[in-house]
Amino acid sequence: MNVQLFVPCFVDQLFPQTAFNMAKVLEKAGCNVLYNENQTCCGQPAFNAGFWDESRTVCTKFIKDFSGADYVVAPSASCIGFVRNYYSKLFDNSSLHNDVKDLQKKCFEFSEFMTNVLGITNVGAKLEGRATYHDSCAGLRECKIKEGPRSLLANVNGLELVEMNDNETCCGFGGTFAVKFEPISIAMGEQKVTNAKATGADYIISTDMSCLMHIDGVLRKKEMDIKAMHLADVLASGWE
Repeated sequence: MNVQLFVPCFVDQLFPQTAFNMAKVLEKAGCNVLYNENQTCCGQPAFNAGFWDESRTVCTKFIKDFSGADYVVAPSASCIGFVRNYYSKLFDNSSLHNDVKDLQKKCFEFSEFMTNVLGITNVGAKLEGRATYHDSCAGLRECKIKEGPRSLLANVNGLELVEMNDNETCCGFGGTFAVKFEPISIAMGEQKVTNAKATGADYIISTDMSCLMHIDGVLRKKEMDIKAMHLADVLASGWE
């Protein structure tokens, strides 16, 4: 099975190890992992900021970069959710309309690809400690991801998964929301880490590094001894 990796901008620039760990897990699962070095952005930042024409240009490149792929897998429900839910709006009644429909069927967030396509919930990972899971807005609401990540985490040796209060509530990042509405964003992040701390968790885990980046900033500011981890980093733990 050929799998093309899509590595989001912020993962590429700030958290490259998460992308490497995703590739590591997919290879262990038997996938032939490919990476197109010409890839750039999915176009979401420009779209969300209201620059639809500029976004369409970036999205057109994305469509061409992943044309012909069997599957496109990304460690980000946010990016995958954007491709699935908003590309049709950008390319409605255009010459790329059918290409978009074809691509949308092939795009998967990492955890849903593992559980829904490969049918794998145990990769032999090991991580000692207690963890709580944060449902990202994009994962839960745009990609309908809920049980998959939890089933993967339930099979990590040594890891106890405990649900926190309001686990479906936004962490406060929201892309440009964190910049435009900083005080609200900070308050939401503080509530999220307070709920995580109440579980006694050593780790807070999610499918989206954007959420985790925001959460980690709050954890550091409040000097809380909890580590923010992407699901791919957890699943790559404890084995060579």
